[in-house]
Amino acid sequence: MIPTSHLFDQSVMTALLDHDPVVQEYRTFFSLLDWSVVDHWQAQQSVRGRPAHPISAYLKAFLIRQCEGMLYTSQLRRFLLKHPLLVIELGFHLTLDPNATYGFDVEQTLPCRYWFTHQLHHFDPDLLSALFQSTVAALHQEFPGLGETVAFDVKHIYAWVKENNLRVYVTDRYDKDQVLVGDRDCTLGVKRGSNQKSSDEEKASSDQEPSTQEQEKSGKETKEYLWGYGSGVAAAIVPGFGDVVLAEYTQPFNENDVTYFRPLYERAVLALDRFPTNITADTAFDAWYVYDAAARHSGVAAVPLNEHGHSDTRRDVDAVPICRKGLRMVPTFQFNHTQGYRAQRFCCPLLVPQVTGEACDHPQFLKGVGCRKDPNWEAGGRMRVTLDRESTLYKDLYRQRTTCERINSQAQALGIERPKVRNRQSVAHLNTLIYIIINVRALRRAKSTERGIQ
Repeated sequence: MIPTSHLFDQSVMTALLDHDPVVQEYRTFFSLLDWSVVDHWQAQQSVRGRPAHPISAYLKAFLIRQCEGMLYTSQLRRFLLKHPLLVIELGFHLTLDPNATYGFDVEQTLPCRYWFTHQLHHFDPDLLSALFQSTVAALHQEFPGLGETVAFDVKHIYAWVKENNLRVYVTDRYDKDQVLVGDRDCTLGVKRGSNQKSSDEEKASSDQEPSTQEQEKSGKETKEYLWGYGSGVAAAIVPGFGDVVLAEYTQPFNENDVTYFRPLYERAVLALDRFPTNITADTAFDAWYVYDAAARHSGVAAVPLNEHGHSDTRRDVDAVPICRKGLRMVPTFQFNHTQGYRAQRFCCPLLVPQVTGEACDHPQFLKGVGCRKDPNWEAGGRMRVTLDRESTLYKDLYRQRTTCERINSQAQALGIERPKVRNRQSVAHLNTLIYIIINVRALRRAKSTERGIQ
């Protein structure tokens, strides 16, 4: 309901709403979201007691918070106090007051800062996920080929704790077993590692001061530690329109990057209602099941090989191991490996299926058993070791990994890197809202182009 006051009647109020630039900007923005999923969720909630503000009003308010680059909920409340017409547009239940300029008391209408923060913490993650997935569905409708190639990456997030502030002295700053008072959900993880050698001066300075950079392996490797979270994304590029997020997943920062893959992949499949053909990611995602997800759908997983410090067994073009004498090893039987994949046992070609009489100086041959190999024989396991990483196809797919870097850059501009909240739920909810904004902006560009063509 649009209120009336002694100054403006409803027709004037309607005209004011239709001409206010801030209201119009966000009215256009919100029109690109499917609010039916929110209405359906709201209809399932209990209506006992005093009528509460609709959840859509809170969602819109926090979307504005991120769009406007606000760090604190108190800033959001002050912003809304200065834009009473926007409060009407968001759908808050108004405390009517005909003596007020716009016919309602904006101070009494808006929840307090604490209640805004409480709502952010207690948003239903399934509701946020449904709203996010609706943006993917809208983009998929605009671009039917969306998601043929999907890129995966993880963005670091600093928790709002003093341990991340190097200007504050903290004992046991990097004790991973402690639970931080500022944020009991965050964990310690490695943001970046490199193998670049440091100069003598850099080595000396790093030994003298507590820093997020520690020297490993006699100064050859540096690692930067932080307390926080990781935000994993599955993203795709739409030529001519930019990058979109297909799935997102947040967890504490002590988890390896590859642990994000399965939940991200499953969410991307649900959002697209189809399986991606190709996958690309950095070396941290070098796991057989990443390749398997592409191999099962006649695609390619463009992921660099991580040999973990040792070279793999030589393979033939069909992934059959080559022994030290340069001979193809002989397959015998398959079995379920303890690490969750189907393995194939290969034996020495000089002994199986029959003894040839040739000699070999390998210690296992001298024992009479010969070499044995149990490689991963899943489709993804074989793709991992036979993939031609010098081919044009591989390089073209791997270049699409940069879509995640651009998504992370947009997310950083929207405040994802240093959220001013103190628990995992709030961090995860803000992340989802940020990715909704990124997708809506891409959808708006697509709609604007359509109107321009018409």
